[in-house]
Amino acid sequence: MLIDYGLLIIGIALLLVSYLVAVKKQTWLLAGFNEKMIKNKSLLGKVVGGVFFLPLSLLIIFNSFIDYPYEVTVLIIIMLVLLIMVYLFINRKLID
Repeated sequence: MLIDYGLLIIGIALLLVSYLVAVKKQTWLLAGFNEKMIKNKSLLGKVVGGVFFLPLSLLIIFNSFIDYPYEVTVLIIIMLVLLIMVYLFINRKLID
């Protein structure tokens, strides 16, 4: 069994970002949003950290241990689905 150390390091880094955003409310780590337009920054941290970064980081860590066909395609599709879910939630619930 070969471990993909690159994916493992990326997964651990995303896990750290997930913790900082969801638990420690470090929303300054999130680029590209206007802080003045967000109603509830605490909920923003929970949604982005817990719904996007946490599952993505765990999936990447899992994929660093297991090799299967079309691994990159599966990762990209799951990442895009998570990103679209979070984007739609933020635009409907958190933006003035």
